[in-house]
Amino acid sequence: MQRTATFLWHLVPTATLAIALALVSPGVLRAQDAGTTSETIAGVTPPRRIVISLTERRLHLLEEGRPPRSFPVAIGRPGVAIPLGDSRVLRKRRNPIWHPTANQRRENPALPVAVPPGPSNPLGKFALDLGWTAIAIHGTNEPDSVGRRASGGCFRMLPADIAVLFEMVPVGTPVRVVSGSAVLPSPQPAVAVAAATSSPPIPAPPPKVAPPLPILPDPRCATAGAPLRRMICTVPDLAALDGRARGLHQRHLAALPAERRDAAAYALLQEERRFDDRITARCWVRRGMEEDPAVAAAAEACLRDALSVRLEEAKRR
Repeated sequence: MQRTATFLWHLVPTATLAIALALVSPGVLRAQDAGTTSETIAGVTPPRRIVISLTERRLHLLEEGRPPRSFPVAIGRPGVAIPLGDSRVLRKRRNPIWHPTANQRRENPALPVAVPPGPSNPLGKFALDLGWTAIAIHGTNEPDSVGRRASGGCFRMLPADIAVLFEMVPVGTPVRVVSGSAVLPSPQPAVAVAAATSSPPIPAPPPKVAPPLPILPDPRCATAGAPLRRMICTVPDLAALDGRARGLHQRHLAALPAERRDAAAYALLQEERRFDDRITARCWVRRGMEEDPAVAAAAEACLRDALSVRLEEAKRR
């Protein structure tokens, strides 16, 4: 049976939202995908496994004897069915080609027959096809969607994260999707090794404790007039997310050489303006309506997602 792939391209008014869906059947690769990576499942249990938590919107890579690694993911948007339970990686594709379906091309004749690898490809540079019909773990050309409910059922990762995962997991790696928080293995206790001499053991140095994330308040809060900015300033958890991102940005600037600091500060200012534009478009609240409980709850959830993604980006800077 021929292995086929179906991908769905969805356009929204403010930006092109690519929703990539990979349909996998246990056969040979299509001729178009002959250059992609394909490995045979040899019946040996892989040393790694993947757990995806829908509640956390995170993918956890587990490996025996090593601490878990965790990455943010985009999950299915509201109203989209998301698979739960166990599957595995059936195929790995490097620089995948996106092929619109016949229905998509009938609905939008402007769609190309195929999108080659490149910045316009909704799958990014890497794709891991799973055993569920039309579900894959892949990159994206819309990194702002990662950490949100934005996909058509697949699991999107940031370009740098999917590159790491692609190299670490082989075909056959088990994948489990859970609706709640992921249950991760406890750290293995250190094993004491007896000294070869009668000298007293050297005490282990105390564990290093990571310094708390600095929180830098927004200086605009005293005069904020826009409903969304006032909400960020006055809701404690939103203010903390925003303040931690600002603190990390400030710490990043302080670590730069003096000759690079001005340019980096200007780039961060431009980034903050783009962020404000994004939340204005996505989390819009009509002035005077923020007192409505339903409106406020929806806006706060939207802002919490956007600020969480911004904080993760600041940590990786």
